Amino acid sequence: MTEETRPTALRLPMVAPLPEATQKYFDVCEEKLGMVPNVLKAYAFDIDKLNAFTAMYNDLMLAGSGLSKLEREMIAVVVSSINRCFYCLTAHGAAVRQLSGDAKLGEMLVMNWRAADLTHRQRAMLAFAEKMTVESFKIGEYDREALRDAGFSDRDIWDIANVAGFFNMTNRVASATDMRPNDDYHSQAR
Repeated sequence: MTEETRPTALRLPMVAPLPEATQKYFDVCEEKLGMVPNVLKAYAFDIDKLNAFTAMYNDLMLAGSGLSKLEREMIAVVVSSINRCFYCLTAHGAAVRQLSGDAKLGEMLVMNWRAADLTHRQRAMLAFAEKMTVESFKIGEYDREALRDAGFSDRDIWDIANVAGFFNMTNRVASATDMRPNDDYHSQAR
């Protein structure tokens, strides 16, 4: 891998050859997305870490939930905006644009989610994700009750907290390693 194609600033080469299951997963990414996301390439120096990352990501972002896929992506973008994570803002901003069909919404969430035309439910969810990112120690029953009042179940609150927590972690890893988004994300769904 050259300096230009390395997914992070770290010199951690992907396992070669990739295990059969990992190669199949990368092939599915290539088929469905037209690329293998650099975050997966970054983790591919250690297949156990890659598997743990993808299992958690797939469970939080793709499995059944009272939150829509768009809502989960919105949380990812708002958390990443607060943390100024270039990788996640680029990749998940593209996902918001694609899932919503609204390029303007994707940009507003990146820049200032409060400027977006959102439902009461979405505003409550994003305010909670923001508070969790900025000052989680101040979260109290009042905050959970605000989510319940907006129509979220306790299971939904669990999912909101876990998606926000996951992106707070991945934002920090991406920033610390100078993880770079795939170029294709920049032009998607515009």
